[in-house]
Amino acid sequence: MTAAPSAGSGSAAPGGRRARPAAVAILAGTALAAVLIDLLTKHLALANLTDREPVRLLGGLIYLNLVRNSGAAWSIGSDHTWVFPLITIAVIGWIGWMAVRLRSTPWAVSLGLVLGGALGNLIDRIFRAPGHFVGHVVDMISVFGPFAEYFPVFNLADSSLVCGVVLALLLELTGRQRDGGRVGRDGRPAEDPAVTGAEQRERA
Repeated sequence: MTAAPSAGSGSAAPGGRRARPAAVAILAGTALAAVLIDLLTKHLALANLTDREPVRLLGGLIYLNLVRNSGAAWSIGSDHTWVFPLITIAVIGWIGWMAVRLRSTPWAVSLGLVLGGALGNLIDRIFRAPGHFVGHVVDMISVFGPFAEYFPVFNLADSSLVCGVVLALLLELTGRQRDGGRVGRDGRPAEDPAVTGAEQRERA
């Protein structure tokens, strides 16, 4: 599964101010945590689910079933696996550009989740069989049925991507900007209680 959040907050911050180091650190830390958890769960899936029948959990709400996916959701695009790493690299570059003026902690978490999810699946594309940049992604979580009857089989990198996108949409809808400011319902800048007084004076 591949997704990216809305680019609505991708405009440059007022005055071209640089990123707040704490926000960039949160972005990087969130991405790193997402990648490590994704790699761990994929390792466990390969070690415990290979050549095994699906494992039923929570009364059938979730099934653990090892799948090697060459495409996107429901194996869409499986004949053009090489395209997905290119899309992912473009998303990673876009997040890097967004981080240049990042000052919002919620946006840092959102972008970190997207970055971590993108990197988790990119690692599979580059390093797993059958070859570099055409590797198959390891998926293992199926909901409501063991064989993707109702929803594509996914992994925690996919979950990280989706959570990051949902958070980005919520931030957009509530007027939170990447520079730490907020936009009111009338479209004018509004004070954000999460931003310190010094930052608000700097923005003014």
